[in-house]
Amino acid sequence: MKEWFLKYGCNPNQTPARIYMEEGELPVEILNGRPGYINFLDAFNAWQLVKEIKAATGMAAATSFKHVSPTSAAVGRPLSSALKRACFADDVEGLDDSPLACAYARARGTDRMSSFGDFIALSEECDETTARIIAREVSDGVIAPAYTPAALAILKQKRKGGYNIVKIDPGYIPAAIERKQVFGVTFEQGRNDVKIDASCLRNIVTANKTLPKDKAEDLVIALITLKYTQSNSVCFAADGQAIGVGAGQQSRIHCTRLAAQKADLWHLRQHEKTLSLQFAEGVGRPEKNNIIDLYLSDDADEVTGEDVWRKYFAVRPAPFPREEKEAYLKTVSGVSLGSDAFFPFADNIERAFRSGVSYVAEPGGSVRDDLVIEAADAHGIVMAFTGIRLFHH
Repeated sequence: MKEWFLKYGCNPNQTPARIYMEEGELPVEILNGRPGYINFLDAFNAWQLVKEIKAATGMAAATSFKHVSPTSAAVGRPLSSALKRACFADDVEGLDDSPLACAYARARGTDRMSSFGDFIALSEECDETTARIIAREVSDGVIAPAYTPAALAILKQKRKGGYNIVKIDPGYIPAAIERKQVFGVTFEQGRNDVKIDASCLRNIVTANKTLPKDKAEDLVIALITLKYTQSNSVCFAADGQAIGVGAGQQSRIHCTRLAAQKADLWHLRQHEKTLSLQFAEGVGRPEKNNIIDLYLSDDADEVTGEDVWRKYFAVRPAPFPREEKEAYLKTVSGVSLGSDAFFPFADNIERAFRSGVSYVAEPGGSVRDDLVIEAADAHGIVMAFTGIRLFHH
């Protein structure tokens, strides 16, 4: 297939629309559905992300994409009992036996509000367990190198038979030069084929130089995630997954704050008070996400108030005051953070430390690098300068 005609472009008024190859065949096969313009933008960025994480870690990888940025990415480490419950995956039969399913359960469960209606990328052949998780989530489509017959049969039933299922040639290598047009003007640049792995973390500039292997892996996952996230961007990672992505902000401190807030929510979702919430009969999975988000916010009364709680819960939840949440978050440590460009001020380090960050990877090169290093040293943080900027637009 050399071209694929789309219903429309980014918006319904943008017609005609298509994807095509100037030379050769498209590296994809549409097995089901009719993917659109934004679907393919998500799919191609997401596929590169999981392919690179798999190459860097040797583990199955999955990502959940929305509007050309990942909500999370993860490798196929087993989930703890608490994490299974927090990710709404504690009832998935055979989850522990499928690294790919573990990876997607993590990626989808990290930021479920943002993942609503996601496009999924899988580094491996989609198996039946992974397909069963995807089948019950609100999602636009999936891209993978292959699908088992059982997985394909499950996915083809989704969205009344219209679910977008894309098969990618895992051996496809794009041209070294890429082009795009903006306002009728053609832009041309070399494809960003920089390789990110543990070797990027050798230049540790802080007094503390102890970087455990698993934390280096988290930093690599954060950096590869950033490579395919709309800039400016900052990514928090822990236990083999991105737990907070701050994307597309003009100010880096706003990226850090946004990523930190998402990471904090990821930790709070695993608190026993959250895990013990008893929802009212008939409350669906998407509604539970919204309810949990409000329960963990300063507006908890919207779902726990005397006049409304019965709409959402079988049993009225125990209050979770801000002071208690802050005390819990102070116990968090060992989180890794990646930044797609240098930190211009030490305020990013200070904010990150409040959300448990102990390891940082950033390019370096700011005129204030000494102040950023000083702030990291004050908190015992390990920080590596990668020398690699990862802007993505």
